[in-house]
Amino acid sequence: MSLTIMRRVTFCAGHRLHRHGGKCEFFHGHNYVAEFYVTGNETDPVGRVIDFAVLKTRFKGWIDEHWDHGFLLSREDENGIAAARVVEPSRYYVLPFNPTAENMARYLLEKVCPQLLEGTGVIATKVVIWETAEACAEASLDGAVRTMVYGAESCTISSSS
Repeated sequence: MSLTIMRRVTFCAGHRLHRHGGKCEFFHGHNYVAEFYVTGNETDPVGRVIDFAVLKTRFKGWIDEHWDHGFLLSREDENGIAAARVVEPSRYYVLPFNPTAENMARYLLEKVCPQLLEGTGVIATKVVIWETAEACAEASLDGAVRTMVYGAESCTISSSS
């Protein structure tokens, strides 16, 4: 039997969607929520898959160090990167793709989580990025990337590519 737990991390970050063609091409920001779903087959003597405090330290620590109160930019967005470099002080993180909620979820699940959870005996099976209270994207190990939009317009691009 496998058991799954979830740790939520909130953070603020700016971004822009390079070549979006709409208002999300402008610099803007969000109060993001990242949900990290972690699965294990065993529990420790206390009855935990992994201590929630460990997940907080690792996931929130990484988010705080790299993304919180910074700008997330595509490596193809040379103009955006140049603009971020002009600002002093500046904090930005260059991603290998556009910083959509889908791509952020996929990046965390495929690149960041395996490093952060190495040696713990658990794996991240799903990451959900809430860009607004009404729109989120989910990446899961089954390979699917899902976008859910509830209500108001969102800056999330609904695509699974």
